[in-house]
Amino acid sequence: MSEFKETFNSSLGKKLIMALTGLFLCTFLIVHLGGNLLLFKNDDGYAFNVYANFLTHFPPIEVIAYILYLCILVHTLYAIILTVKNRKARPVGYAVTASDNASWNSKNMGLLGSILFLFIVIHMNDFWYNYKYTDKVGFKEYRTDLSSGITQSADFMPASAKFENSVSTENNTEIVRVKDLHARVQHSFGNLIYVIFYVIAMVAVAFHLKHGFQSAFRTLGWVHRKYTPIVEFIGTWFFAIIMPIGFALMPIVYYFTRS
Repeated sequence: MSEFKETFNSSLGKKLIMALTGLFLCTFLIVHLGGNLLLFKNDDGYAFNVYANFLTHFPPIEVIAYILYLCILVHTLYAIILTVKNRKARPVGYAVTASDNASWNSKNMGLLGSILFLFIVIHMNDFWYNYKYTDKVGFKEYRTDLSSGITQSADFMPASAKFENSVSTENNTEIVRVKDLHARVQHSFGNLIYVIFYVIAMVAVAFHLKHGFQSAFRTLGWVHRKYTPIVEFIGTWFFAIIMPIGFALMPIVYYFTRS
């Protein structure tokens, strides 16, 4: 047990934890982007609100969510510890040996990570915290005619403060009542300052993931001349380009078309 503890207290152990938590967060980003793309559906937030309700009321997902929050904190904490330690010793970047040829993003992972952590705190307060623990998020009622498939929506005011959601059927009409997180998204993305900050954060995500994704595989020792180019391709094109663009398009589209 002492050897295990000693391993994870070492610099290598901390880098391993950084790599594992980082890869877990990359997996989360894929799921998060997939769900957020529902915002582009022209259904007055129906699909997105149902998705948000599922995430916050399905027990297995809630457990994974708290593991995610823990990973964010651990990843951030160990990044700070490694950065401080490396600066005291010698300029060694995250999971790589620093050199004059090191890329800008590899030399500035601390700055990029700080921007992202600030963004995560603001983002989670604006959406997750307000959704779960305040009355700043209203309710929406969606009535779907099961014969025609046509859905109509309207604001809904629950009779009880403890009301969370409901699904019922009346006269061949499905009635779904959920918290209207979509309206909160629309409100936030109607703020130009928030949109600009969001886009800047996504630029930071792009640079952070371009280096971090590939670096995690090197830290874990998963390096092979046959597979490393694939890892670099995925890290560059999928995580550093496609995903940040996908996230950044949401506030931009909402600001110019729906605010």
